[in-house]
Amino acid sequence: MDAAGLTLKLLLVGDSAVGKSSLLLRFTDGAFEPCLKPTIGVDFKVKKIVVDGHAVQLAIWDTAGQERFRTLTPSYYRGAQGVVLVYDVTRKDTFTGLESWLNELEMYITKSSTVKMLVGNKTDKPDREVERKEGLQFARKHSLLFIETSAKTQDGVQHAFEELVLKILQTPGLWEKSTEKQRVQLMNPSAQQDESSCGAYCPLS
Repeated sequence: MDAAGLTLKLLLVGDSAVGKSSLLLRFTDGAFEPCLKPTIGVDFKVKKIVVDGHAVQLAIWDTAGQERFRTLTPSYYRGAQGVVLVYDVTRKDTFTGLESWLNELEMYITKSSTVKMLVGNKTDKPDREVERKEGLQFARKHSLLFIETSAKTQDGVQHAFEELVLKILQTPGLWEKSTEKQRVQLMNPSAQQDESSCGAYCPLS
């Protein structure tokens, strides 16, 4: 089925100050601000991209990572087709905190086939505390797409969002109803992503 005119809802989640807002700003506006203020509640941006020949509009929600705002987020999980879990490769605590974010996703995500991507951000910094292979192992364990990025240098940012959208487009059950709600769905909505794969940016070797 044609995905033209499709709007996809994506979420950015993760601990505070891992660079979620910076990734979003870099991707949508091509800009980087080293001193972004913490997100309060939720921020929202729209970006149109072409992936695999499909023009797709992305509605990207940037959620606050601070504990006191966590009670605001459950309603924003509803209907999301893609989720980006972000950690800071220079802060081990943001990596170990990923389990609690995954638990929250399991609790609130309404579509079982929602595509999830793990992003290790701030690779431009020298004081790395989380090695790439650790992120890769975590992604494999939880069937997540995986890529490392730097919002500052732009490295990997475009690839991350394109890979996420491509995987969503390859999972028709995620978006068919939103494109044509009145149509009787003929395809199996449980045609989910291959659980053994974690995408082009997560090599198995």
